[in-house]
Amino acid sequence: MKKYILMAVVALVATLNAYAEQSDVSAAAQFVYASKYSMAGLGAQIQYEPVTNFRLAPEFIYFFENKHRTAFNANLNLHYLIKTSSTFALYPLVGFTFGHYKNTQIDQSEDHCGANVGVGAQYRVQDKLYFFTEERFQIIKNFNQSVTVLGLKYTF
Repeated sequence: MKKYILMAVVALVATLNAYAEQSDVSAAAQFVYASKYSMAGLGAQIQYEPVTNFRLAPEFIYFFENKHRTAFNANLNLHYLIKTSSTFALYPLVGFTFGHYKNTQIDQSEDHCGANVGVGAQYRVQDKLYFFTEERFQIIKNFNQSVTVLGLKYTF
């Protein structure tokens, strides 16, 4: 399963990179905290801006084991950039989420689908290097949670 997800991400990056104009595609590494089971994780995000100020941001997050639970999360979010200066931008975000959670103690797993709603901010550190943070709420039947993201992205 992980091999297929990795191949899909690589194919997506290659396709976007082949068709993107300069500054339309970014790759990001991120640290993530999810509130439901107090889980920390690492993620990767690709950002593609097909139209000025609108950005698609698919991502994959792996959460480290905590209290006998592991998880991964796949999201597809849409950002609307509100540039307040040449170095800073805010953005509301909406999107879809899929989460797979596993209890390692009793070998039981559960899948959840839902929606993301939140806000983000980015700050340009160098010409093509940005720091960003997001706070989103995942609306999932009987499984709502808050997700905090801190990340660093490179724009191609």
